[in-house]
Amino acid sequence: MKDNFSKQAVDYSKFRPQYPEEMIQYIISFVDTKSTALDLATGNGQVAHKLSAYFDKVFATDISQKQLDNATQANNIMYSKGSAEKTSFGNQQFDLIVVAQAVHWFDFDPFYKEIYRILKPEGIFAVMGYGLFSTNPDSDKILRHFYYDIVGSYWDVERRYLDENYETIPFPFDEISAEKFQNQFIWTFEILIGYLQTWSSVQHYISKNNQNPIDLIYDELKVSWQKSNQEVTFPLLLRIGKLNP
Repeated sequence: MKDNFSKQAVDYSKFRPQYPEEMIQYIISFVDTKSTALDLATGNGQVAHKLSAYFDKVFATDISQKQLDNATQANNIMYSKGSAEKTSFGNQQFDLIVVAQAVHWFDFDPFYKEIYRILKPEGIFAVMGYGLFSTNPDSDKILRHFYYDIVGSYWDVERRYLDENYETIPFPFDEISAEKFQNQFIWTFEILIGYLQTWSSVQHYISKNNQNPIDLIYDELKVSWQKSNQEVTFPLLLRIGKLNP
């Protein structure tokens, strides 16, 4: 798995959008026993923290120690550094395993083999994510130009799985048809810029060009944002499955 997020770990914990509680509750409604859950590639721990309200124990791993250092804490969350493709957990240990906004980075074959090892036979596996957000028409025009034309070539190839709404990822499970969710926020301009700063493509652009690409749209985007209602809508991605017998 690529580590594209250690550099901006603090911003990641501050500006990445949370998943709505109704989506979390929907996922766990499929879980019969709420003893032990696992959040792989936990990042800032936002999903692990939400799960900690429902499960006796929550384990959460990430390859980035900087991400873990900024993760949200709870008494029943056990954070550890490690890859998703090869974990140190026991066979058939978890009632629920979730991956939020990260499965596209994984090496699918060994990853899914590991899921089949550590998930209980009756357990639930869920992939979560969110696509490109939308907002007011003027800002959308600027942001889509930024996304596709300015930093478009700086996205890792795995980003296409998000653009394809996770519909094209391998998913070797007995799939459960999932409801559709979205997330809406009112964002200040500072939050908007903070979120853009967390994009891996922005960091790749900075590394290669020694310039922040956000500067290229900053003034125009600020004007359009100040004229708008500052509403932001994220399409949420969700696939849920059980082990195939």
